[in-house]
Amino acid sequence: MVSYFRQGILLGVALLAAGLVQAQTRPPVGGVNSAPGAMIFYVAHGAPDTCGPGCSDWIAAEGAVQWDTYKRLLAILDRQNGRKLPVVINIKGESNLNVASSLGRILRDRGIDAAVAATEVEACTGKSDEECFALKRPGGPLDAKEKLTGIACDLACVLVLSGGVHRSLPAGSRVVLSGMAIHNRLAPNVSAEHRESLTSIFTDQFRRYLGEMGIDHELLDVAVSNAGGGRYVEIPASEWGRLHLVTQ
Repeated sequence: MVSYFRQGILLGVALLAAGLVQAQTRPPVGGVNSAPGAMIFYVAHGAPDTCGPGCSDWIAAEGAVQWDTYKRLLAILDRQNGRKLPVVINIKGESNLNVASSLGRILRDRGIDAAVAATEVEACTGKSDEECFALKRPGGPLDAKEKLTGIACDLACVLVLSGGVHRSLPAGSRVVLSGMAIHNRLAPNVSAEHRESLTSIFTDQFRRYLGEMGIDHELLDVAVSNAGGGRYVEIPASEWGRLHLVTQ
C-alpha cells in the first residue's frame, strides 16, 4: 500500500480569517488525540448538475486537515464501490500541509476530481453545530446544495485541490495564501535555525509536488515571498488558468 503520510515535523498555516476559528468548537471526529474541528467527509446529494454536468452526488470535505485526515479520506473513497465522486473542499482552520499534499496524492491516484465550495446540508437548517456534526459524521448521503461564493481557499486547500484530475474554483471564491509555520506535534520547541532549515526543505518539497500535479510552482513562490508574519497574498481569478490551478 502506498504510504501517503510522512511522520515527523508538521507544517501548519495561519488562519485566514477570524471566522474560521468557529470550526474549532465542533466536536472531534476521531479519538482522544483528534483535534476539534478536524476534517470530516460525507456524501452529499443535490439537484441534477449540482456538482457539474451529470453530477448530483459528491463527497464533502470540511474542516481542518489534521495528522490523521488521510485515513478518513481513504475510508470514504473505499466505501463508494467504484464510484469516483468528486471531492468538494471547504477547509476551515489551521491545517497540516504535509497531510494536505498527501490528500492530493490520494485524489490523483484514485482518479478523483476536486472542487472548492461549501456544502449546505438541508437537515442542518435550524440545528446547532454539534447537532449538524452528528448528522454528518456517519458519512451520508445527505440532501444538500453547494454554496459557491465567498469561499476562501488557503495553501492547504490549494495542495488538496491540486491533486484533482479535473479542478474547479467557482467564480466568487478566493485563493488566499498565508505564510507557513513549523509545528512539531511531539516536541513543540523547535529552534529558530532548525525552523528555517525545515521551512526551506518543505518549501522545496511542496514545489516539487505542485509540479507533479501539473501546477505552476510560481503559485507557491508568490506565497512564500509575499506572505508570512500575519500577511497574506491573494491570487486573482485571472491567474488561476495560467497557473493551471483550474482545468478546462
